[in-house]
Amino acid sequence: MMPQRSRKIANVRAKCGLLAALCVLSGCNVFRPTPIPRGSLIEADDYNQLIPGTSTRADAVDLLGSATTKGAFDDNTWIYISMATYLRPIDFPGIKKQQVVVLKFGGNGTLESLRTLSRRDARPVAMISQVTPTPGTSINILQQILGNVGRYNPMQNMMGGGSTSGTGMMGNNSGPGHFGSGNTL
Repeated sequence: MMPQRSRKIANVRAKCGLLAALCVLSGCNVFRPTPIPRGSLIEADDYNQLIPGTSTRADAVDLLGSATTKGAFDDNTWIYISMATYLRPIDFPGIKKQQVVVLKFGGNGTLESLRTLSRRDARPVAMISQVTPTPGTSINILQQILGNVGRYNPMQNMMGGGSTSGTGMMGNNSGPGHFGSGNTL
């Protein structure tokens, strides 16, 4: 028969082993979140039924539904975008699968071409650090000082000038911050 102390140690070891097994299993697929479908969920069987030269826009709508978007400069280009994402802790969602189907129609409404693009066809787009200058946003110190001369008169509302609504000091909401005229330099 085991002494009391040995049983406690064995019990602690068994609990630690169980905890370690749960930690190992937490990395398995069983505990990962399920993919979240987004966009136009279309299958290859659906868009493979479209035949360039014979299929029409009505056929595309019947098989695939309405397009996710159309071409920016060409209404004859229909784009169907779909992806499956999964949640990642403390990060942006991960992309498990991404697919883009591009349908190009002719002027008479018949399908000219069908292309499928996957994630491998994507091109990374880098942000640039340049700023587009806009006129009128940079003012010098003299314009800042002289721009507010005559704008603020604390006695204006107290004497009855400028406010006819009878709201007193805070009644005149025509200055900067109140969608009024602001600086006019």
